[in-house]
Amino acid sequence: MTNSGELIAINGVVIINDAAENVVNADSYYVAEDTVIARIEINGDDTTDVKANYISTPATAVKGGILITPQSGDYFSAITLTSGSVVAILK
Repeated sequence: MTNSGELIAINGVVIINDAAENVVNADSYYVAEDTVIARIEINGDDTTDVKANYISTPATAVKGGILITPQSGDYFSAITLTSGSVVAILK
């Protein structure tokens, strides 16, 4: 998807605001409020938590208003929150 397609969420969004694992293929996550993220998975690999690759202090809340995008052509495939909410911008 192009950058402009991501910004306008051309394929839709899913709002995630619970502590269950949410499996959804996403181009990015928009952090809607201060949010503690428990786990991030990429490319359908449910064996590896890559949260520390995206958040320097993983146990600390990510401030609202941040757009988290995948690295190196990857895509996000699942996220688990401890608190807060994110908007998954669909792939």
